[in-house]
Amino acid sequence: MDLREYLDMLRARWRLVAVCALLGLIAGAVASMLTTPLYRATTTLFVSASDSQLNVGTAYTGSLFTQQRVKSYVDVVTSTPVTQAVVEDLDLSMTPEELSGKISASNPLDTVLLQISATDPSPELAAQIANSTATQFGQIVRQLEQPLEGGAPLVKVTPVQQAEVPGAPYVPRTKLNLLLGLLLGAAVGVGGAVLLETLDTRIKSVEGLQKHFDAPVLAVIPDDPQAVRHPRVTDDGQRSPRAEAFRQLRTNLQFVDVDHRPRALVVTSSIPREGKTTTAVNLALTIAQAGQPVILLEGDLRRPRVAEYLGMEGAAGLTDVLVGRADVDEVLQPWGNGDLLSVLPAGPLPPNPSELLGSQTMADLLHGLEQRAVLVIDAPPLLPVTDGAVLSRLAGGALIVVGAGRVRREQLRSAEEAVTGVGGRIYGLVLNGAPTKGPDAQRYGYGYTYAAHHDAVVEADDDSLPQVRPAASTPPRVSAKSS
Repeated sequence: MDLREYLDMLRARWRLVAVCALLGLIAGAVASMLTTPLYRATTTLFVSASDSQLNVGTAYTGSLFTQQRVKSYVDVVTSTPVTQAVVEDLDLSMTPEELSGKISASNPLDTVLLQISATDPSPELAAQIANSTATQFGQIVRQLEQPLEGGAPLVKVTPVQQAEVPGAPYVPRTKLNLLLGLLLGAAVGVGGAVLLETLDTRIKSVEGLQKHFDAPVLAVIPDDPQAVRHPRVTDDGQRSPRAEAFRQLRTNLQFVDVDHRPRALVVTSSIPREGKTTTAVNLALTIAQAGQPVILLEGDLRRPRVAEYLGMEGAAGLTDVLVGRADVDEVLQPWGNGDLLSVLPAGPLPPNPSELLGSQTMADLLHGLEQRAVLVIDAPPLLPVTDGAVLSRLAGGALIVVGAGRVRREQLRSAEEAVTGVGGRIYGLVLNGAPTKGPDAQRYGYGYTYAAHHDAVVEADDDSLPQVRPAASTPPRVSAKSS
């Protein structure tokens, strides 16, 4: 992933990051509440060489001597002789070893100072332990530094600052715990988002299609909540984003094969509910709007929806022609005010759709219809049944509709193999239901602006899909806005 992809991923899964950060914050608060408060009291001692010793030498030598000595005194502070003396002095109900865990000592760098700290749930007891430890440590040092021949000790320990009763606990550090909980929770959320994004193989963007598949992306159909109630783009108006997307699909199809432009194409998908029927219907409507004769054939003999979307009677249709009960012209129905779009409904549902669609009668029917007009065939999904693959072989090629956020890469790859495995051809892919808001929307262009003086003039061509040329010498401006 590059930086933009990471940012898009975080925008898409910000709720996960926010929930994890909140849980981390709560965990930090709970940890602070459950932690026993501990108070820390600190006393400071000054270690110096004894002035009465003749063998100490100069003051500089004495300073170096005491710096070396005080480093060893750090371990002496928590030794058993010192802690045993403190236990007896304060009459504590703990062993010297337990007391040693409450005491710590440190020597600031390049100094002769010794800091002794004591921690305890009681602030008063913490101060008493620190001061008593300093006193008992001084006595132990005098014993250790006493010359064999007698006289004053080589080192003198002088209290500089007595330990005072602390006013606030040292542990827990509530603010630090809350900050760490928040940061750790956010880090877990980001890691979880990256993991989910890595494991999520659903296709959501054009980049995902282009990265993993070789077939060209011929159009991106934006998501429209009103499409369920108004599936036809003729109900949306000529300037709607969906209508423009289908016009782009119509135009791009003429570049699929310049030498052999498709006269018949199957519109299918990998799995159900990806929008293949609405795509077939609207593609046929868009071609007819350009002045090109088109026949929409309902090749889905399992769950036909074309007649329902167009508001037509579908009781008689394709299956009647295939079994010889009717002639094709008897069941072919015109749609709309003109005679450019004709629809061949599915008819009665047969028990053997695959056998009917793969028959020679079906092949002859398709060959005859494509001589009369551009033939758009709505076929079943490729993975549940073989009907779509069979039709793609008979028609010469297929247009695979990819439902944004619905189909996975492995499913689309299997669908492509189903078409190519029977000798069919894939004309291209159509990303359907692409989001117009959110992190993925910036990858597509859905907000189209038009210049009024650059309206396109559509020419009808009897031998191919419609050609589109601008009315003036300057090409039409179509700009994509990122949501």
